[in-house]
Amino acid sequence: MRLLRLVAAALAAALLAVLTAGPAWAHNALVEAEPSKDAKLTAAPEQVRLRFLQKLDEDRTTIAVTDAEGRKVPASEPKADGKAGSITFAEPLPNGVYTVTYGVVSQDGHPVRGTYSFTVNAVAPPTAPSPSPSSSPSAAAAAVAAPASVILEEEKGGPAWLAIAAVIGVIVLVGVAGAALVRRRRS
Repeated sequence: MRLLRLVAAALAAALLAVLTAGPAWAHNALVEAEPSKDAKLTAAPEQVRLRFLQKLDEDRTTIAVTDAEGRKVPASEPKADGKAGSITFAEPLPNGVYTVTYGVVSQDGHPVRGTYSFTVNAVAPPTAPSPSPSSSPSAAAAAVAAPASVILEEEKGGPAWLAIAAVIGVIVLVGVAGAALVRRRRS
């Protein structure tokens, strides 16, 4: 009976460690986007607004939009407001496919980057904006020049899930070993 109490205490301690250590493993992640991923819009959006799990650092937040040819769409510098970041377009977007590329930094310092696309198919398309060459690309624009295949760590089952799975595996092993010992002593 004493061994059973010892095993139960070990399981409770392991469970407590898993539940309290969760935020230390957490990386920031995109939770909401306007326009949303793969959206088919009948009117051009005025801005892109992204909401994340953690508060954003405005100096380390990048958001950019490119057209189907990979040209950067003229927009404001990214603004961070708590957990949300946004850019506003200088002119209405013409019909076409657009790619949003973003980069933020988690509270633990881990960079998180991602991309997604949306389509504008307005009934009466606005006139196409004339391309305005950028005289000097900012560091923020350079930081978001990530390939389209980049996705979030969480979306591809990053290290946070591995750590949680490992702790759960240890808990299960301790429980099985404890049950085997109790059964062995009774025999």
